[in-house]
Amino acid sequence: MSTASTNPIARYWQLEPHHHPEGSSTSLGFWVYLMSDCLMFAVLFAVYGVLANSFAAGPGPKDLFDLELVAVNTAMLLLSSITFGFAMLAMGKGDKAGTLRWLLVTLFFGLCFLAIELYEFHHLIHIGAGPQRSGFLSAFFVLVGTHGLHVTFGSIWLVTLMVQLRRKGLITANRRRMVCLSMFWHFLDVIWIGVFTFVYLLGMI
Repeated sequence: MSTASTNPIARYWQLEPHHHPEGSSTSLGFWVYLMSDCLMFAVLFAVYGVLANSFAAGPGPKDLFDLELVAVNTAMLLLSSITFGFAMLAMGKGDKAGTLRWLLVTLFFGLCFLAIELYEFHHLIHIGAGPQRSGFLSAFFVLVGTHGLHVTFGSIWLVTLMVQLRRKGLITANRRRMVCLSMFWHFLDVIWIGVFTFVYLLGMI
């Protein structure tokens, strides 16, 4: 008689099927990715905190930041998060057209956010306040620029998902992708609130 036939644990692993919910590994993997992103942004915030006063006799936040413009930019991202929520509600109702419509509005607000951020970067570089000017500006460009890159990738993902929804509809895989992108988009919202508070508001005080 073999060992496997006499060992109840071995028989259990051989005979009992193990079923996992479809997409469970995808969801777990995405949560792990978000946690790693949190660590990366925590490091960038820490670096900015260390270099925030390293002006190298150059301009500081009060000389450079336009809070009204940043407030408009913040509103664009917050609105995009709200419209994504409406897209999720439409998906829950099985409304493919409504889901696509709200995702398109979300994309519009996301692109507006990116356009304003690019304008701010261009203006700062134009007046000689580029990332090479001081430690403060280096940390600023890296932190804000990294967030902007995430919004860019999220926008590309959004377009890709819209194409998939249009072709295949609200199938299970697309619903799962919607949930993952929703978490990612709201995560970017939370990070930006931290940037707005820690970089812009405290910098102006």
